[in-house]
Amino acid sequence: MDNQKSTLAARLLDIKAIKLQPNNPFTWASGWKSPFYCDNRKTLSYADLRNYIKLRIVNAILENFADADVVAGVATGAIAQGALVADALNMPFVYVRPKPKDHGMQNLIEGDLQAGQKVVVVEDLISTGGSSLKAVEAIRQAGCEVVGMVASYTYGFPVAEKAFADAGVKLITLTDYEHVVAKALETGYIQQADTQLLTEWRQAPDKWCQ
Repeated sequence: MDNQKSTLAARLLDIKAIKLQPNNPFTWASGWKSPFYCDNRKTLSYADLRNYIKLRIVNAILENFADADVVAGVATGAIAQGALVADALNMPFVYVRPKPKDHGMQNLIEGDLQAGQKVVVVEDLISTGGSSLKAVEAIRQAGCEVVGMVASYTYGFPVAEKAFADAGVKLITLTDYEHVVAKALETGYIQQADTQLLTEWRQAPDKWCQ
């Protein structure tokens, strides 16, 4: 296990950003049913954790995407954290909407993004990867190069890994499903019996329904 990923997993559990509801499953934007939910937006309310995640993303960008000119956040979950990261790096910031605004300038990308710029995308969570890669496509359509993406959390689904590989996007994540479940079991947040249900769900999340 990666110590840094385990540390963030523990801190997400501490603030109850991880929810387990096997008898009342969540419905994701993709339509999938899930007994498991990660709400990274809660981290914004905790200054120490917010700053910790910001610095982890900053370091990930400096180590992996140092040639980036612009930080882009994916709306809405990564707007705040992306702006904090851009501020720490003293870089321009933009954010990408899921669809163009329906009034005013009808922008899909908010901010000043110029063709030819190199962009690193900040995301809060990766499930299927669909919404994240829509943001990547929008940035590319604007004539920019996406050098990579940093996400706070990923479920690590094969469908997402394939989508990122097919799109040619390097993805760095701060923590993931395996580290969260391991830490949840270690701390008693979940019981051993819960892991069987979670394993069944993760093997076929698009078909699972409790």
